[in-house]
Amino acid sequence: HAPDTPFVAITGTNGKSTTTALIGHLLRSAGRDLQMGGNIGTAILDLQPPAQNRVHVVELSSFQIELTPSLQPTVGILLNISPDHLDRHGSIEHYAELKARVVASAEHPIVGDDDEWCQDIAAGLSLANRSWVDLISAQSRVVHGWYAIDGRLVARAPWTGPLGVFADLAGIGSLRGRHNVQNALAASAAAMLLGVPPAQIATALGTFPGLPHRLQEVGRVGATLFINDSKATNANSAATALAAFEGNIYWIVGGRPKAGGIRSLEPYFARLSKAYLIGEATEEFAATLLGKVAFERCGTLAMAVAAAAADAGRLGKGAPTVLLSPACASYDQYRNFEVRGEAFRALVAALPGVVMGKHDAA
Repeated sequence: HAPDTPFVAITGTNGKSTTTALIGHLLRSAGRDLQMGGNIGTAILDLQPPAQNRVHVVELSSFQIELTPSLQPTVGILLNISPDHLDRHGSIEHYAELKARVVASAEHPIVGDDDEWCQDIAAGLSLANRSWVDLISAQSRVVHGWYAIDGRLVARAPWTGPLGVFADLAGIGSLRGRHNVQNALAASAAAMLLGVPPAQIATALGTFPGLPHRLQEVGRVGATLFINDSKATNANSAATALAAFEGNIYWIVGGRPKAGGIRSLEPYFARLSKAYLIGEATEEFAATLLGKVAFERCGTLAMAVAAAAADAGRLGKGAPTVLLSPACASYDQYRNFEVRGEAFRALVAALPGVVMGKHDAA
């Protein structure tokens, strides 16, 4: 890449696509010339070539990192590491080593501080470079970097102390949930390092539309909010969704189940008003929920949306949420999670009295 053209590379097990899209949104809002791609959107080789003042923002999977040994990003972001794709990379040690390459050669490395693998990588990098590594944490204060307190984003550096709160995520539906706090911190850090003023970042965070099928607000009927989280194809992803809502959840779940099913989600069962089971997972999930959560065998998504909408409207106190977060692959009934999410959106759009989300004009 040309020496004067900023290049931002983003990797991590979870949150890459949202962080990449959010960095793009923050830079565009600040009037920057931008090319964005990689794992989402445009393939890297199809992006417009580097030019003076044009920023390239690229999401990198571990597979792509393996193919590009000479990465030297201006800003390199490593969000988090948890076991994933181990069938391809053999061991989590090798997987972590690949992910670390994105920050090892970066002019400005930014590393998540909320898991042990990333903490080790950041510590090793500080020693090797004899310099501070910018950290981001959604869970605790960091000495150098960016962190959050109750959804308020704080920037600090060791020589200035806290720079203070520069943004508040409260009320931004597209950035709800702790995982999105980390994504917002990483994107804000990248934008600041590229010279975007904090006040502009704060304003732009509030207009981020989010990515489709990821905790996406698709509409409301009265007080009931309908959320499309079709991207949640395993229990870990569904846990993120269930954690993002306090309770009063009418949960549409099922499809082709993954190993372990939804047993790991039991800590969140108290938040559920009722579950609506679809697809091949129906009987397995019914057995897990029996005696713990009220449920209904619906079979199809259409039946589940109708039943959940009726129950939430009739029984839901306060502000109920109808949440599609299937914790399963879609292949028993749909070609992919996108098609499943679009089907959900269309079913919600057909409900009497629905007001579709402002970012969801199809």
